Amino acid sequence: MKKIAAAISKIPLLILVIITLLPLVFTLTNSFMQMNEIIRYYGNLREFTPFHIIPDQFSLAGYYGVLVRHPYFLTAFWNSLFMVVTIVVSQLFVSLLAGYVFTYFNFRFRNLLFFLVIILMMMPYQVTLVSNYMVLDRLSLLGGYQSIIIPGLFSAFGVFLLRMIIENIPKEMIDAARVDGANHFRILRSIVIPNCKAGIVSLVVLSFIDCWNMVEQPLVYLKDSTMYPLSIYLTETSQTNYTLGFAGGMIAMIPVLLLFIFFQDELVEGISATNLR
Repeated sequence: MKKIAAAISKIPLLILVIITLLPLVFTLTNSFMQMNEIIRYYGNLREFTPFHIIPDQFSLAGYYGVLVRHPYFLTAFWNSLFMVVTIVVSQLFVSLLAGYVFTYFNFRFRNLLFFLVIILMMMPYQVTLVSNYMVLDRLSLLGGYQSIIIPGLFSAFGVFLLRMIIENIPKEMIDAARVDGANHFRILRSIVIPNCKAGIVSLVVLSFIDCWNMVEQPLVYLKDSTMYPLSIYLTETSQTNYTLGFAGGMIAMIPVLLLFIFFQDELVEGISATNLR
């Protein structure tokens, strides 16, 4: 009876797993279909149509289209990679310094400033979209990559995450380094960074995913469509060419999936180290 009860208790979890993985499986299998087959099964989305999972005829037309026939996909891919890597590296540098300062520097209104960082972290990006646009417009920074990169240099979540992790470093190690004459940059390089590797990896992975999927910022700040990232390309292509949309979506998942596969242990460890479980 216990085995039966245990099996029954896992049924809701199994249903949730299926619901979660169904869009991924659906995208993967449909990426190997030809355009006429997709239109035949999903041509009229206003009417109910059953899911068509197994292709009638296996085809690589979608992947050939996005990689060879439509080179703008690769342009959008490299646009995304350039913007995302620049933002992630900048966020990591700023967040590491800010987290160290909030932990080991005693200055006026420190707790108030950190409270404001937490408030900013809870606000959706759309709240500051208009104000950022006005500031960038006044500074004549709209229309280029700098309009995406500069607002992304500061990450409230990154500051919060690394500050909470740095606080867990034994203070005895910091005090011993200071007695030996180490300055702040030596402490940061030799003690803080080695003890925050899991948190740094967590920030890199989460920040990469967030920036990889950004849509509002490029649409609002960029004026030249050839500078659009992959997320905008997929949004526009999926509405006109389902085959390219499915194939492009699968290729766009690869960087994120690789990050998660190779760094999933560090990601879990970094989040757990904040003691917010």
